[in-house]
Amino acid sequence: MQNKTILITGAASGIGFGIGQYLGKMGHKIIVADINQQTAQSAVDKLSANNIDARSVQLDVSDPEQIEALPAKLLPDKVDVLINNAGIQHVSRLEDFPAQKWQQLINIMLVGPAILTKAFLPHMREQNYGRIINVGSLHSVVASPYKSAYVAAKHGLLGFAKTLALETGDCDVTINTLCPGYVKTPLVEQQIAAQAVENGISEEDVINKIMLEPMPKKAFIEIEELASTAAFLISDAAKNMTAQALVIDGGWTAR
Repeated sequence: MQNKTILITGAASGIGFGIGQYLGKMGHKIIVADINQQTAQSAVDKLSANNIDARSVQLDVSDPEQIEALPAKLLPDKVDVLINNAGIQHVSRLEDFPAQKWQQLINIMLVGPAILTKAFLPHMREQNYGRIINVGSLHSVVASPYKSAYVAAKHGLLGFAKTLALETGDCDVTINTLCPGYVKTPLVEQQIAAQAVENGISEEDVINKIMLEPMPKKAFIEIEELASTAAFLISDAAKNMTAQALVIDGGWTAR
């Protein structure tokens, strides 16, 4: 497989950075997109120190105008693989959920991936190769209380992927969604604290009685598991794998 140019949103830390590091070591060029230019460049510096070809770009995935201008801004690079990873979380009962925050989660995790895909799809069609990988969640297929906006956005990614798969059946473009259980990232660390407050229990009980309790394997998912799955989806071996939800959940949904 020839080396690809891969744009990853929210790639300055956590899952996005881990996937970028893994794929970069395989020889692919990584474009680190993040809302904060300084943290994006810091991530690029770390990747470059490991001999990974990388560049940064400041991007607010909830801003359609920024997205529409992005392909021209990235020239001469053209994106072969889009990894929609940017995400935030807010834990609250619906009655107490701020309306603007609910809208923000949908804009970042559902509308943003759609508009980004729209922006890069013409080039993918032109070269008859493209891969869109959504970083969804176990919450793309199940639900948890107090996460209505997050669950709605992550469920929406699956419907979006199915629709786009039908629209791109005439070319070598695929779209799939990674659906991991809990991955130990800064975002999940924040969730632990928020869930402890919302449920009136300790953070240790959140981990053991809420997060890992439904998982037969009782372990957080590792970022490398997601990265290696993404590497497979990029390959020619996965050219007929599209519209799929790849659930990596330690057996959660077997119940």
